[in-house]
Amino acid sequence: MRVLIVDDESAHRDYLAEVISGWKYEVGQAANGEEALQLFNEISFDIVLSDLMMPKMDGFELLRRLRSQGNLPPTILMTAFGSLDKALHTIHELDGFWFLEKPIDLTALELLLRRAGAHRRLAIENEELRRQLSFTGVLGNLVGQTPAMQEIFALIRQVAPTSAAVLITGESGTGKELVARALHTNSKRSSGPFVAINCAALPEALIESEIFGHEKGAFTGAVERRAGAMEAAQGGTLFLDELGEMPLPMQAKLLRVLEDLRFRRLGGKQEIQADVRILAATNRDPLKSIKDATLREDLYYRLNVFQIHLPPLRERREDIPQIVEAMIDSMNEKHGTKVQSASGAFYEALTPLNWEGNVRELRNIVERAVIIAGEGILEPKHAAFGIKRAQPVVKLERTSSESNAGVGIDVGMTIDEAERLLIEATLAHAGNNKTRAALILGISTKTLHVKLRQYRLDGAAVSDETADAN
Repeated sequence: MRVLIVDDESAHRDYLAEVISGWKYEVGQAANGEEALQLFNEISFDIVLSDLMMPKMDGFELLRRLRSQGNLPPTILMTAFGSLDKALHTIHELDGFWFLEKPIDLTALELLLRRAGAHRRLAIENEELRRQLSFTGVLGNLVGQTPAMQEIFALIRQVAPTSAAVLITGESGTGKELVARALHTNSKRSSGPFVAINCAALPEALIESEIFGHEKGAFTGAVERRAGAMEAAQGGTLFLDELGEMPLPMQAKLLRVLEDLRFRRLGGKQEIQADVRILAATNRDPLKSIKDATLREDLYYRLNVFQIHLPPLRERREDIPQIVEAMIDSMNEKHGTKVQSASGAFYEALTPLNWEGNVRELRNIVERAVIIAGEGILEPKHAAFGIKRAQPVVKLERTSSESNAGVGIDVGMTIDEAERLLIEATLAHAGNNKTRAALILGISTKTLHVKLRQYRLDGAAVSDETADAN
């Protein structure tokens, strides 16, 4: 167990360090809260023994800062006579472990250190158990039992507790923001804010102001100072989605922030310390974006300390049932429905789809199905609209009882090719009667004649007069 002693009285600090070292603890020392925070950036401590009243940064502010960073171990406050009320207030407000009055009773201190150590070990074990459970197929809102998703869960588990930048890649709709949120939730910054910015949704003229903020009068319409996303995310995580859509000049400024951990508001002169972990995502191939000059190579390598690639849904179809079950629970809560589950036929109808929109497309289909069903079990009929739209091959059924074979229109056909097949099928259904075929198609007979000549189908149908006479 590592104990950090924070006290501005060097003699008292050295005395406590000698005593506590004799109890087989590893000991670190700091003269005030600022020094303690610097040490925490380098070493992880299990217990903090801190004086309450200190110059530069007192014990109250130290606890507040540690808690805001999600890095607060059990903390024992040392207080002199007259500051007991503040010590009790600090313990209550900032989740301190306990306090001791000066002069320190060493017997009481040893007992408190033992209890604080046991508390720390239990917290670590609980956190480890929570993480172990979270990687059995569900992590936050991420769901998946396939090897690809289990590997992603393992990567998240590995990098989340660090301060490393992470670049998340994958097609649109695969859940890149969910990965970013999982990284935040499982990090030491989990108690801080998570701020997401979609770079593609911001006009180029406003993106710098949105991220860094601006001072009053920085541009026309800037009537007051405004904090940006970087300040809003202080102590937490800033997620930059669609990084490849960020203008190149803004990418250069972001690179400087990553290097120096300082930024300025637009129109400002004062530098602000950036206490932010930055995560970024793109649905494009980063190397191709570099080649196309839409992504700075130096920014890519600075962000690509750790990369997580999300596979498209069509490459992990086995996860669909588990994802759908999770979505059903979410939709029931959202819409007040009482759907219990989905049938095997429902899953059979979903599995062969192309899933160009990935998990986002699946969510839309499931949400519509849950609303339509309202309760009970989801069946294919509840998702018929979404399934029809997502099918890789669309079948146009002829209604004629004499001929009910489907006409296949493959994805990748041109509109002209699809229209030609539709006209042929409709003419066959109408017994080669152009007038009836035009009515079914919702066009005039003259337009149909033009289409027939365009597609060289004139010989496929008899004249209107002959057909009508029949």
